[in-house]
Amino acid sequence: MPTLDIKGLTINAARRLLDEKEVSALELTQAYLDRIVSVEEDVHSFVSVTADIALEQANIADRMISEGVHGHLTGIPMQLKDNMSTKGVPTTCSSKMLEHFIPPYDAYVTEKLKDAGAILLGKGNLDEFAMGSSTENSALKVTHNPWDLEKVPGGSSGGPAAAVAASECVFSLGSDTGGSIRQPASLCGVVGMKPTYGLVSRFGLVAFASSLDQIGPITSDVEDSAVVLSHIAGHDQRDSTSLNIDVPDYSEGLVADLTGFKVGVPVEYFSEGIDSGVENSVRNAIKVLSDLGADIVETSLPHSAYALAVYYIIAPSEASANLSRYDGVKYGYSSDVAGSMWDALENTRQNGFGPEVKRRIMLGTYALSSGYYDAYYVKAQKVWTIIRNEFKEAFESFDVLAMPTAPTTAFDIGGKTGDPVQMYLNDIFTIPANIAGIPAISVSCGILDGLPVGLQFMAGALQEKKLFRAAYAYQQATNWHHIKANI
Repeated sequence: MPTLDIKGLTINAARRLLDEKEVSALELTQAYLDRIVSVEEDVHSFVSVTADIALEQANIADRMISEGVHGHLTGIPMQLKDNMSTKGVPTTCSSKMLEHFIPPYDAYVTEKLKDAGAILLGKGNLDEFAMGSSTENSALKVTHNPWDLEKVPGGSSGGPAAAVAASECVFSLGSDTGGSIRQPASLCGVVGMKPTYGLVSRFGLVAFASSLDQIGPITSDVEDSAVVLSHIAGHDQRDSTSLNIDVPDYSEGLVADLTGFKVGVPVEYFSEGIDSGVENSVRNAIKVLSDLGADIVETSLPHSAYALAVYYIIAPSEASANLSRYDGVKYGYSSDVAGSMWDALENTRQNGFGPEVKRRIMLGTYALSSGYYDAYYVKAQKVWTIIRNEFKEAFESFDVLAMPTAPTTAFDIGGKTGDPVQMYLNDIFTIPANIAGIPAISVSCGILDGLPVGLQFMAGALQEKKLFRAAYAYQQATNWHHIKANI
Protein backbone atom coordinates (compact mmCIF):
# COMPACT_ATOMS: atom_id res chain seq x y z
CA MET A 1 0.00 0.00 0.00
CA PRO A 2 1.35 3.49 -0.86
CA THR A 3 2.04 5.89 2.01
CA LEU A 4 -1.29 7.09 3.37
CA ASP A 5 -1.69 10.88 3.48
CA ILE A 6 -3.81 11.60 6.55
CA LYS A 7 -3.20 15.35 6.76
CA GLY A 8 -6.58 17.02 7.14
CA LEU A 9 -8.40 13.74 6.52
CA THR A 10 -12.13 14.10 7.22
CA ILE A 11 -14.52 11.50 8.56
CA ASN A 12 -16.29 11.29 5.22
CA ALA A 13 -13.02 10.88 3.28
CA ALA A 14 -11.81 8.21 5.73
CA ARG A 15 -15.18 6.45 5.45
CA ARG A 16 -14.81 6.22 1.67
CA LEU A 17 -11.29 4.81 1.99
CA LEU A 18 -12.47 2.17 4.45
CA ASP A 19 -15.62 1.23 2.53
CA GLU A 20 -13.79 0.94 -0.78
CA LYS A 21 -11.13 -1.25 0.89
CA GLU A 22 -8.37 1.17 -0.10
CA VAL A 23 -7.21 1.03 3.50
CA SER A 24 -8.09 -1.09 6.52
CA ALA A 25 -9.06 0.29 9.92
CA LEU A 26 -5.85 -1.24 11.27
CA GLU A 27 -3.72 0.53 8.64
CA LEU A 28 -5.54 3.82 9.20
CA THR A 29 -5.11 3.55 12.96
CA GLN A 30 -1.41 2.74 12.63
CA ALA A 31 -0.97 5.77 10.36
CA TYR A 32 -2.38 8.02 13.09
CA LEU A 33 -0.29 6.36 15.80
CA ASP A 34 2.78 6.97 13.64
CA ARG A 35 1.72 10.58 13.13
CA ILE A 36 1.37 11.04 16.89
CA VAL A 37 4.90 9.73 17.39
CA SER A 38 6.26 12.13 14.76
CA VAL A 39 4.64 15.38 15.98
CA GLU A 40 3.69 14.88 19.62
CA GLU A 41 7.12 15.90 20.85
CA ASP A 42 6.35 19.39 19.50
CA VAL A 43 2.59 19.68 20.00
CA HIS A 44 1.92 17.87 23.32
CA SER A 45 -1.79 17.46 22.63
CA PHE A 46 -2.15 14.03 24.29
CA VAL A 47 -2.09 13.26 28.00
CA SER A 48 -2.04 9.55 27.18
CA VAL A 49 -1.89 7.48 24.00
CA THR A 50 -3.84 4.20 24.07
CA ALA A 51 -2.05 2.40 21.23
CA ASP A 52 -2.87 -1.16 22.34
CA ILE A 53 -6.56 -0.35 22.79
CA ALA A 54 -6.65 1.46 19.44
CA LEU A 55 -5.14 -1.48 17.55
CA GLU A 56 -7.50 -3.93 19.24
CA GLN A 57 -10.51 -1.75 18.37
CA ALA A 58 -9.22 -1.41 14.79
CA ASN A 59 -9.22 -5.19 14.38
CA ILE A 60 -12.80 -5.30 15.64
CA ALA A 61 -13.75 -2.49 13.24
CA ASP A 62 -12.23 -4.38 10.30
CA ARG A 63 -14.34 -7.42 11.17
CA MET A 64 -17.46 -5.25 11.37
CA ILE A 65 -16.68 -3.67 7.98
CA SER A 66 -16.01 -7.04 6.34
CA GLU A 67 -19.33 -8.33 7.67
CA GLY A 68 -21.16 -5.24 6.45
CA VAL A 69 -22.28 -4.34 9.98
CA HIS A 70 -20.90 -0.87 10.51
CA GLY A 71 -21.81 2.79 10.77
CA HIS A 72 -20.35 6.13 9.76
CA LEU A 73 -17.77 6.20 12.57
CA THR A 74 -16.67 2.56 12.46
CA GLY A 75 -12.90 2.42 12.12
CA ILE A 76 -12.45 6.21 12.51
CA PRO A 77 -9.53 7.11 14.87
CA MET A 78 -10.44 9.79 17.42
CA GLN A 79 -9.43 11.37 20.70
CA LEU A 80 -11.33 12.29 23.88
CA LYS A 81 -10.61 15.27 26.11
CA ASP A 82 -9.20 13.92 29.35
CA ASN A 83 -12.15 14.96 31.50
CA MET A 84 -14.41 12.26 30.00
CA SER A 85 -14.40 8.94 31.79
CA THR A 86 -12.82 5.97 30.04
CA LYS A 87 -13.09 2.61 31.80
CA GLY A 88 -9.64 1.20 32.50
CA VAL A 89 -7.89 4.25 31.00
CA PRO A 90 -6.63 7.12 33.21
CA THR A 91 -8.86 10.21 33.30
CA THR A 92 -6.72 12.94 34.81
CA CYS A 93 -8.41 16.25 34.04
CA SER A 94 -4.74 17.30 33.60
CA SER A 95 -4.54 17.66 37.37
CA LYS A 96 -2.24 16.20 39.99
CA MET A 97 -5.44 15.53 41.94
CA LEU A 98 -6.50 12.84 39.42
CA GLU A 99 -3.13 12.05 37.82
CA HIS A 100 -3.42 8.32 38.60
CA PHE A 101 -7.21 7.97 38.62
CA ILE A 102 -8.61 5.13 36.47
CA PRO A 103 -12.43 5.23 36.21
CA PRO A 104 -14.41 2.00 36.64
CA TYR A 105 -16.95 3.14 34.00
CA ASP A 106 -17.26 4.90 30.64
CA ALA A 107 -18.83 8.29 30.08
CA TYR A 108 -22.02 8.35 27.99
CA VAL A 109 -20.14 9.75 24.98
CA THR A 110 -17.40 7.13 25.38
CA GLU A 111 -20.08 4.42 25.26
CA LYS A 112 -21.74 5.96 22.20
CA LEU A 113 -18.51 6.21 20.23
CA LYS A 114 -17.40 2.73 21.28
CA ASP A 115 -20.76 1.32 20.16
CA ALA A 116 -20.34 3.15 16.83
CA GLY A 117 -16.97 1.45 16.30
CA ALA A 118 -14.84 4.59 16.61
CA ILE A 119 -11.23 3.99 17.66
CA LEU A 120 -9.78 5.65 20.76
CA LEU A 121 -6.23 6.88 20.13
CA GLY A 122 -5.89 8.51 23.55
CA LYS A 123 -6.88 11.36 25.82
CA GLY A 124 -6.40 15.07 25.08
CA ASN A 125 -4.66 17.64 27.28
CA LEU A 126 -6.67 20.47 28.85
CA ASP A 127 -6.50 23.30 31.33
CA GLU A 128 -6.79 21.66 34.74
CA PHE A 129 -10.43 20.68 35.37
CA ALA A 130 -11.27 22.64 32.18
CA MET A 131 -10.49 25.95 33.86
CA GLY A 132 -8.58 28.16 31.45
CA SER A 133 -8.30 29.59 27.95
CA SER A 134 -4.81 28.54 26.87
CA THR A 135 -4.10 24.98 28.12
CA GLU A 136 -1.21 26.46 30.11
CA ASN A 137 -3.02 25.54 33.34
CA SER A 138 -2.51 21.82 32.74
CA ALA A 139 -0.50 20.29 35.57
CA LEU A 140 0.95 17.73 33.17
CA LYS A 141 2.18 19.61 30.07
CA VAL A 142 1.66 22.72 27.94
CA THR A 143 0.09 22.13 24.55
CA HIS A 144 1.50 24.12 21.59
CA ASN A 145 -0.44 25.52 18.66
CA PRO A 146 0.39 23.56 15.46
CA TRP A 147 0.27 26.79 13.43
CA ASP A 148 3.03 28.32 15.55
CA LEU A 149 4.63 26.29 18.32
CA GLU A 150 5.37 29.44 20.31
CA LYS A 151 1.63 30.20 20.54
CA VAL A 152 -1.11 28.75 22.75
CA PRO A 153 -3.78 26.51 21.20
CA GLY A 154 -6.53 28.10 23.32
CA GLY A 155 -8.42 26.30 26.02
CA SER A 156 -9.60 24.54 27.87
CA SER A 157 -9.92 22.00 25.02
CA GLY A 158 -6.50 22.97 23.67
CA GLY A 159 -5.29 19.38 23.38
CA PRO A 160 -8.26 18.23 21.26
CA ALA A 161 -8.15 21.32 19.01
CA ALA A 162 -4.39 20.99 18.50
CA ALA A 163 -4.70 17.25 17.83
CA VAL A 164 -7.22 17.80 15.03
CA ALA A 165 -5.21 20.73 13.63
CA ALA A 166 -2.03 18.62 13.63
CA SER A 167 -3.83 15.63 12.04
CA GLU A 168 -3.14 13.43 15.07
CA CYS A 169 -6.74 12.19 14.96
CA VAL A 170 -9.70 12.50 12.60
CA PHE A 171 -11.86 14.15 15.26
CA SER A 172 -11.97 14.79 18.98
CA LEU A 173 -14.52 15.59 21.64
CA GLY A 174 -14.13 18.61 23.89
CA SER A 175 -16.21 20.18 26.64
CA ASP A 176 -17.48 23.76 26.55
CA THR A 177 -18.39 25.65 29.73
CA GLY A 178 -17.64 29.19 28.54
CA GLY A 179 -16.14 28.68 25.10
CA SER A 180 -13.73 25.83 25.74
CA ILE A 181 -14.50 24.11 22.42
CA ARG A 182 -15.02 27.15 20.20
CA GLN A 183 -12.15 29.39 21.34
CA PRO A 184 -9.40 26.76 20.80
CA ALA A 185 -11.08 25.76 17.53
CA SER A 186 -10.77 29.38 16.42
CA LEU A 187 -7.11 29.62 17.47
CA CYS A 188 -6.22 26.28 15.84
CA GLY A 189 -8.15 26.72 12.60
CA VAL A 190 -10.60 23.83 13.04
CA VAL A 191 -14.37 23.48 13.56
CA GLY A 192 -15.61 23.51 17.15
CA MET A 193 -19.27 23.07 18.04
CA LYS A 194 -21.17 23.47 21.34
CA PRO A 195 -24.63 21.87 21.29
CA THR A 196 -27.75 23.05 23.09
CA TYR A 197 -27.40 22.48 26.83
CA GLY A 198 -28.74 19.00 27.61
CA LEU A 199 -28.55 17.64 24.06
CA VAL A 200 -25.46 15.55 24.90
CA SER A 201 -25.39 13.72 28.23
CA ARG A 202 -22.86 14.89 30.80
CA PHE A 203 -22.74 11.47 32.47
CA GLY A 204 -19.08 10.66 32.98
CA LEU A 205 -17.91 14.21 32.24
CA VAL A 206 -15.95 15.41 35.26
CA ALA A 207 -17.97 18.39 36.46
CA PHE A 208 -16.72 21.97 36.36
CA ALA A 209 -19.93 24.06 36.30
CA SER A 210 -22.85 21.67 35.94
CA SER A 211 -25.39 24.21 34.63
CA LEU A 212 -23.04 25.31 31.82
CA ASP A 213 -20.91 22.26 30.85
CA GLN A 214 -21.64 20.66 27.47
CA ILE A 215 -19.75 18.13 25.33
CA GLY A 216 -19.28 18.74 21.61
CA PRO A 217 -17.20 17.77 18.55
CA ILE A 218 -13.97 19.25 17.22
CA THR A 219 -13.50 18.36 13.54
CA SER A 220 -11.87 19.40 10.28
CA ASP A 221 -15.08 20.53 8.61
CA VAL A 222 -18.74 21.26 9.33
CA GLU A 223 -20.10 18.08 7.76
CA ASP A 224 -17.95 16.00 10.12
CA SER A 225 -19.21 18.03 13.07
CA ALA A 226 -22.81 17.22 12.11
CA VAL A 227 -21.97 13.51 11.76
CA VAL A 228 -20.36 13.31 15.20
CA LEU A 229 -23.17 15.22 16.92
CA SER A 230 -25.70 12.81 15.39
CA HIS A 231 -23.85 9.97 17.12
CA ILE A 232 -23.37 11.50 20.58
CA ALA A 233 -26.67 13.37 21.07
CA GLY A 234 -29.61 11.69 22.76
CA HIS A 235 -31.42 11.13 26.02
CA ASP A 236 -29.63 9.51 28.95
CA GLN A 237 -31.55 8.82 32.15
CA ARG A 238 -28.32 8.97 34.17
CA ASP A 239 -28.14 12.74 33.50
CA SER A 240 -31.08 14.64 35.00
CA THR A 241 -30.49 17.55 32.59
CA SER A 242 -30.48 15.32 29.49
CA LEU A 243 -33.19 16.34 27.01
CA ASN A 244 -35.66 13.62 26.01
CA ILE A 245 -36.06 14.46 22.32
CA ASP A 246 -35.78 12.71 18.98
CA VAL A 247 -32.31 13.28 17.52
CA PRO A 248 -32.29 14.02 13.78
CA ASP A 249 -29.49 13.30 11.34
CA TYR A 250 -27.79 16.68 11.50
CA SER A 251 -25.85 16.04 8.29
CA GLU A 252 -29.08 15.93 6.27
CA GLY A 253 -30.18 19.12 4.54
CA LEU A 254 -26.75 20.74 4.36
CA VAL A 255 -26.93 23.03 1.33
CA ALA A 256 -24.60 25.72 -0.02
CA ASP A 257 -27.39 28.28 -0.32
CA LEU A 258 -28.71 30.72 2.28
CA THR A 259 -31.53 32.33 0.29
CA GLY A 260 -34.13 33.65 2.72
CA PHE A 261 -31.88 32.95 5.72
CA LYS A 262 -31.92 35.78 8.26
CA VAL A 263 -28.56 36.52 9.90
CA GLY A 264 -28.27 38.96 12.79
CA VAL A 265 -24.98 40.75 13.44
CA PRO A 266 -24.89 42.00 17.07
CA VAL A 267 -22.97 45.27 17.36
CA GLU A 268 -21.74 44.42 20.88
CA TYR A 269 -19.50 41.68 19.44
CA PHE A 270 -17.44 44.18 17.46
CA SER A 271 -16.53 46.22 20.50
CA GLU A 272 -13.39 47.70 21.97
CA GLY A 273 -10.72 45.06 22.48
CA ILE A 274 -11.22 43.14 19.24
CA ASP A 275 -8.18 43.01 16.96
CA SER A 276 -8.81 45.05 13.81
CA GLY A 277 -7.58 42.22 11.59
CA VAL A 278 -9.98 39.79 13.27
CA GLU A 279 -12.86 42.24 12.80
CA ASN A 280 -12.04 42.70 9.11
CA SER A 281 -11.88 38.93 8.53
CA VAL A 282 -15.25 38.37 10.23
CA ARG A 283 -16.93 41.25 8.40
CA ASN A 284 -15.62 39.88 5.10
CA ALA A 285 -17.08 36.51 6.04
CA ILE A 286 -20.46 38.12 6.71
CA LYS A 287 -20.33 39.60 3.19
CA VAL A 288 -19.92 36.06 1.87
CA LEU A 289 -23.11 35.09 3.70
CA SER A 290 -24.87 37.95 1.96
CA ASP A 291 -23.57 36.74 -1.41
CA LEU A 292 -25.05 33.33 -0.60
CA GLY A 293 -28.50 34.90 -0.31
CA ALA A 294 -28.70 35.57 3.42
CA ASP A 295 -30.49 38.67 4.69
CA ILE A 296 -27.92 40.43 6.91
CA VAL A 297 -29.30 42.76 9.60
CA GLU A 298 -27.37 44.59 12.31
CA THR A 299 -28.91 44.04 15.73
CA SER A 300 -28.21 44.64 19.42
CA LEU A 301 -27.86 42.34 22.41
CA PRO A 302 -27.02 44.90 25.10
CA HIS A 303 -27.12 42.50 28.03
CA SER A 304 -24.42 40.32 26.45
CA ALA A 305 -21.96 42.74 28.00
CA TYR A 306 -22.85 41.30 31.42
CA ALA A 307 -22.36 37.65 30.42
CA LEU A 308 -18.69 37.59 31.39
CA ALA A 309 -19.43 38.93 34.88
CA VAL A 310 -22.33 36.50 35.32
CA TYR A 311 -20.14 33.60 34.20
CA TYR A 312 -17.34 34.41 36.65
CA ILE A 313 -19.80 34.28 39.52
CA ILE A 314 -21.91 31.28 38.46
CA ALA A 315 -19.11 29.03 37.16
CA PRO A 316 -16.69 29.44 40.11
CA SER A 317 -19.60 29.01 42.55
CA GLU A 318 -20.54 25.70 40.98
CA ALA A 319 -16.88 24.71 40.74
CA SER A 320 -16.33 25.34 44.44
CA ALA A 321 -19.17 22.92 45.18
CA ASN A 322 -18.21 20.31 42.57
CA LEU A 323 -14.54 20.24 43.55
CA SER A 324 -15.25 19.83 47.26
CA ARG A 325 -15.36 16.06 46.62
CA TYR A 326 -11.57 16.01 46.16
CA ASP A 327 -10.61 15.69 49.80
CA GLY A 328 -7.95 12.99 49.68
CA VAL A 329 -10.22 10.43 51.33
CA LYS A 330 -12.30 8.70 48.65
CA TYR A 331 -10.06 8.70 45.54
CA GLY A 332 -7.40 10.72 43.77
CA TYR A 333 -4.34 12.40 45.24
CA SER A 334 -3.95 12.29 49.00
CA SER A 335 -1.28 14.02 51.05
CA ASP A 336 0.42 11.69 53.51
CA VAL A 337 2.30 14.49 55.23
CA ALA A 338 -0.05 15.62 57.98
CA GLY A 339 -0.48 15.54 61.72
CA SER A 340 -4.28 15.30 61.66
CA MET A 341 -7.24 14.63 59.36
CA TRP A 342 -7.75 18.37 58.82
CA ASP A 343 -4.08 18.89 58.00
CA ALA A 344 -4.31 16.05 55.46
CA LEU A 345 -7.36 17.62 53.83
CA GLU A 346 -5.71 21.04 53.64
CA ASN A 347 -2.43 19.65 52.27
CA THR A 348 -4.24 17.50 49.72
CA ARG A 349 -6.14 20.44 48.25
CA GLN A 350 -3.17 22.80 48.52
CA ASN A 351 -0.83 20.47 46.64
CA GLY A 352 -3.34 18.66 44.42
CA PHE A 353 -4.92 21.73 42.80
CA GLY A 354 -3.10 24.23 40.60
CA PRO A 355 -3.22 28.06 40.99
CA GLU A 356 -6.12 28.71 38.58
CA VAL A 357 -8.33 26.02 40.10
CA LYS A 358 -7.66 27.35 43.59
CA ARG A 359 -8.38 30.89 42.38
CA ARG A 360 -11.78 29.86 41.06
CA ILE A 361 -12.63 27.82 44.14
CA MET A 362 -11.93 30.90 46.27
CA LEU A 363 -13.96 33.16 43.96
CA GLY A 364 -16.90 30.78 44.11
CA THR A 365 -16.72 30.20 47.84
CA TYR A 366 -16.66 33.96 48.39
CA ALA A 367 -19.69 34.51 46.12
CA LEU A 368 -21.64 31.83 48.00
CA SER A 369 -20.61 32.94 51.48
CA SER A 370 -22.95 34.46 54.04
CA GLY A 371 -23.43 38.17 53.47
CA TYR A 372 -22.36 38.00 49.81
CA TYR A 373 -24.72 35.36 48.41
CA ASP A 374 -27.52 37.83 47.66
CA ALA A 375 -25.18 40.55 46.42
CA TYR A 376 -23.36 38.30 43.96
CA TYR A 377 -24.85 34.87 43.26
CA VAL A 378 -28.55 35.80 43.40
CA LYS A 379 -27.98 38.94 41.34
CA ALA A 380 -26.01 36.92 38.78
CA GLN A 381 -28.90 34.44 38.53
CA LYS A 382 -31.31 37.29 37.76
CA VAL A 383 -29.07 38.74 35.04
CA TRP A 384 -28.62 35.21 33.67
CA THR A 385 -32.39 35.06 33.10
CA ILE A 386 -32.37 38.46 31.37
CA ILE A 387 -29.60 37.32 28.98
CA ARG A 388 -31.41 34.07 28.15
CA ASN A 389 -34.62 35.96 27.40
CA GLU A 390 -32.74 38.47 25.24
CA PHE A 391 -31.34 35.68 23.06
CA LYS A 392 -34.72 33.95 22.90
CA GLU A 393 -36.26 37.16 21.60
CA ALA A 394 -33.45 37.63 19.06
CA PHE A 395 -34.12 34.21 17.52
CA GLU A 396 -37.73 35.18 16.91
CA SER A 397 -36.29 37.47 14.21
CA PHE A 398 -33.14 35.66 13.07
CA ASP A 399 -32.18 32.14 12.03
CA VAL A 400 -28.61 32.62 13.31
CA LEU A 401 -26.36 35.30 14.75
CA ALA A 402 -22.86 35.84 13.30
CA MET A 403 -19.88 37.30 15.16
CA PRO A 404 -16.20 36.68 15.99
CA THR A 405 -15.31 33.61 18.06
CA ALA A 406 -12.36 35.22 19.84
CA PRO A 407 -11.14 38.84 19.98
CA THR A 408 -7.63 37.90 18.82
CA THR A 409 -5.69 35.14 17.12
CA ALA A 410 -3.46 32.80 19.16
CA PHE A 411 -1.19 34.62 21.61
CA ASP A 412 2.27 33.80 22.92
CA ILE A 413 2.74 31.00 25.43
CA GLY A 414 3.27 32.77 28.76
CA GLY A 415 1.92 36.03 27.35
CA LYS A 416 -1.13 36.28 29.62
CA THR A 417 -0.47 33.92 32.50
CA GLY A 418 0.38 36.82 34.80
CA ASP A 419 -2.90 38.64 34.15
CA PRO A 420 -5.97 36.46 34.83
CA VAL A 421 -8.41 39.19 33.73
CA GLN A 422 -6.82 39.46 30.28
CA MET A 423 -6.96 35.69 30.03
CA TYR A 424 -10.66 35.66 30.99
CA LEU A 425 -11.44 38.27 28.31
CA ASN A 426 -10.50 35.73 25.63
CA ASP A 427 -13.91 34.13 26.20
CA ILE A 428 -15.93 37.34 26.00
CA PHE A 429 -17.61 36.37 22.71
CA THR A 430 -18.18 32.69 23.52
CA ILE A 431 -19.55 32.82 27.08
CA PRO A 432 -23.00 34.26 26.14
CA ALA A 433 -23.97 31.04 24.31
CA ASN A 434 -23.30 29.03 27.49
CA ILE A 435 -25.30 31.46 29.60
CA ALA A 436 -28.18 31.26 27.12
CA GLY A 437 -27.89 27.45 26.77
CA ILE A 438 -27.91 27.70 22.98
CA PRO A 439 -25.83 25.97 20.28
CA ALA A 440 -22.85 27.72 18.69
CA ILE A 441 -20.12 26.82 16.22
CA SER A 442 -16.74 28.26 15.19
CA VAL A 443 -15.31 27.94 11.68
CA SER A 444 -12.19 29.43 10.13
CA CYS A 445 -12.74 32.65 8.18
CA GLY A 446 -9.23 33.96 7.52
CA ILE A 447 -5.51 33.89 8.21
CA LEU A 448 -3.93 36.83 10.03
CA ASP A 449 -0.13 36.93 10.26
CA GLY A 450 -0.04 33.18 9.70
CA LEU A 451 -2.67 32.39 12.35
CA PRO A 452 -6.34 31.39 11.87
CA VAL A 453 -9.34 33.61 12.64
CA GLY A 454 -12.67 32.20 13.81
CA LEU A 455 -16.20 33.09 12.69
CA GLN A 456 -18.90 32.13 15.20
CA PHE A 457 -22.55 31.32 14.58
CA MET A 458 -25.19 31.02 17.31
CA ALA A 459 -28.72 29.63 16.88
CA GLY A 460 -31.79 29.18 19.05
CA ALA A 461 -32.14 26.25 21.45
CA LEU A 462 -32.28 22.93 19.54
CA GLN A 463 -31.78 24.73 16.22
CA GLU A 464 -28.55 22.88 15.43
CA LYS A 465 -29.70 22.26 11.86
CA LYS A 466 -29.84 26.00 11.18
CA LEU A 467 -26.42 26.39 12.75
CA PHE A 468 -24.89 23.68 10.57
CA ARG A 469 -26.59 25.04 7.46
CA ALA A 470 -25.07 28.51 7.91
CA ALA A 471 -21.61 27.16 8.74
CA TYR A 472 -21.68 24.59 5.92
CA ALA A 473 -22.76 27.12 3.31
CA TYR A 474 -19.96 29.44 4.38
CA GLN A 475 -17.36 26.66 4.14
CA GLN A 476 -18.58 25.61 0.72
CA ALA A 477 -18.12 29.15 -0.54
CA THR A 478 -14.63 29.62 0.92
CA ASN A 479 -11.33 27.79 1.15
CA TRP A 480 -10.14 28.62 4.68
CA HIS A 481 -10.91 25.18 6.15
CA HIS A 482 -8.68 23.56 3.52
CA ILE A 483 -5.62 25.49 4.71
CA LYS A 484 -3.82 23.36 7.29
CA ALA A 485 -1.13 23.98 9.87
CA ASN A 486 2.32 23.38 8.41
CA ILE A 487 3.56 20.75 10.80
